[in-house]
Amino acid sequence: MFVVESYTLAVVMLFVTMLCWGSWANTQKLASKKWAFQLYYWDYAIGVLLLSLVLAFTMGSIGDAGRSFFADLGQASGKSLGLALLGGIIFNLSNILLVAAIDIAGMAVAFPVGVGLALVIGVVTNYVATPVGDALILFIGVAFVVLAILLDAWAYSKLPGAKKATKQGIVLSIAAGIIMGFFYRFVAASMSADFINLAPGKLSPYTALVVFSVGVLLSNFIWNTIFMKKPLTGEPLKYSDYFSQGTPQLHAIGILGGGIWGVGMAFSIITAGAAGFAISYGLGQGATLVGAFWGVFIWKEFKEAPAGTGKLLAAMFAFYLIGLAMIIYARIA
Repeated sequence: MFVVESYTLAVVMLFVTMLCWGSWANTQKLASKKWAFQLYYWDYAIGVLLLSLVLAFTMGSIGDAGRSFFADLGQASGKSLGLALLGGIIFNLSNILLVAAIDIAGMAVAFPVGVGLALVIGVVTNYVATPVGDALILFIGVAFVVLAILLDAWAYSKLPGAKKATKQGIVLSIAAGIIMGFFYRFVAASMSADFINLAPGKLSPYTALVVFSVGVLLSNFIWNTIFMKKPLTGEPLKYSDYFSQGTPQLHAIGILGGGIWGVGMAFSIITAGAAGFAISYGLGQGATLVGAFWGVFIWKEFKEAPAGTGKLLAAMFAFYLIGLAMIIYARIA
């Protein structure tokens, strides 16, 4: 299987993760003009699984390092499979909450608050489990991210008529972030610490990604069904609506969104051997910055904000950049 051994290459791939994780929600914004986010999300989950299978049979089955996908899957312990599956189930709940927050409050709020909070929790939990990098520099970087989250929430509260949406959107974002902060640790625990000489019973990154993606799709029948039957906005939805309201274009947009997110997840765990799980997750979740950029400058979610809000947003971006730079530097300090 393909293994990343260079930290420089790992950082480059993690920037791709950042772009993917911060950009996939644009497909939801496009699709939401035509149908509910719950229907979009079925295609998203399918896209995540399809991408994981493509990588498993390509990058996960070439080269001399590690084990090929089928060989790895065949020797995997029940515990490792269960951990990766549980990671997918936990992630899916958090991501559906995030998608609901995007639907209500927009990307410029949901990403900095929800994904930013997930970054903080994820870095802490993964560093405690596998401490790689300078702890002081890493956690100072995390502190800058926390300040950026608070500034973004403050800026959003200034939008006209944002009081109700602020409460719903930020509460959903916080719930999503808290849950999302823990899913990565379960996936990491299912994998071998050494990607070249894989530990018996443990999973390669590619196998872990496939099992994780199966957990995402299967749990959709629980989490997404709840949101379909008890939507926060709009009318209740039926499974038949997916077929009657969907068009090939809408389905393709959702699958593309899942594929984009899946590339980010794959690169995040593939690079963990060279960068460490805490830094891989933390840098990848710099997606908060990318998502906020899309929301502020492309979707114009703050166009009605009062004077002075721009300074808060500028400070938010600056604190995120400083925090991410320190997270990167923590590995080489």
